[in-house]
Amino acid sequence: MKSIKKIAIVGAGAIGASYASMFYAMSQDSVSFIAGKGRYEKLKSNGVVVNGNKYNIAVSMPDRATASYDLVIVSVKHHHLPSAIDDLKNIVSDKTVILSFMNGIESEETIGSVIGPEKVLYSIVLGIDAVRIGNSTTYNNQGRVFFGEEKNTALTERVAKIKELFDRAQINYVIPDDMIRTLWWKFMINVGINQASAALRSPYSRFQVPGEARTLMDSAMREVMAIAQRKGIDIHEKDIENWHSVLSGLSPDGKTSMLQDVEAGRKTEVEMFAGKVIELGRNLSIPTPVNDLLYQMIHAIEDNKASKRKKDRR
Repeated sequence: MKSIKKIAIVGAGAIGASYASMFYAMSQDSVSFIAGKGRYEKLKSNGVVVNGNKYNIAVSMPDRATASYDLVIVSVKHHHLPSAIDDLKNIVSDKTVILSFMNGIESEETIGSVIGPEKVLYSIVLGIDAVRIGNSTTYNNQGRVFFGEEKNTALTERVAKIKELFDRAQINYVIPDDMIRTLWWKFMINVGINQASAALRSPYSRFQVPGEARTLMDSAMREVMAIAQRKGIDIHEKDIENWHSVLSGLSPDGKTSMLQDVEAGRKTEVEMFAGKVIELGRNLSIPTPVNDLLYQMIHAIEDNKASKRKKDRR
């Protein structure tokens, strides 16, 4: 089994930058960012700063990339996935394995439908409390990467390659027996904590103790649980308790990616969270009142930000 030597990361946000720094610490020549022209120039000039350390990580434009990548990690927002897939077309080869560190339950299927499902492994990132401001990212808790085939009772060669790489890079990981259940568990968590934190403009500390904020988070999660159970996916109340345990270990001042988007005036992933829950609930005749409310609230926040930007430009 050949080891993974060359890694490309599409997306240099908080998650992409954090993991790029880990690979860079393992071997400076191991990792590159793939970025379009505007982002390329910024990364080339400024690099990324992670936990106070500057990393001048190599950057390639997708149509000029010449390296043969063993692993490509996609770490972009949901609405940027179509352009990321266009970039992937230029940088994957027959031997490339793709991991998606994106939120949601559909990115692997979307990537695989264009690039080829045989190139894609399932993955999620859980527990990293990375916060990005400009080109600077900080995190206190590395979290864990959960990855694998749909079922992992025995390790395939490509799963074994990623495992060996993560061991070398000292990246925490879990290879679950059932990755589809794990994807839905993470989706349930994101629907709760990302949206509740964005709607309430609150860091993790407000959800680490019992109260109305945690109740809102848990209520949104239980609507996902009801949908998952109807679809035959084994998500249950214990999974919410397990999330509370993970949440308690995060930095109290840490912020979800959606809260960071709201504060920066960026487009959020509410369509992928509440929007998807509402769609699935409607199709399965399962009510989703909490996600209906969060959907409206977060869109209202986005609209207010957009109106303020227009006024400021006048």
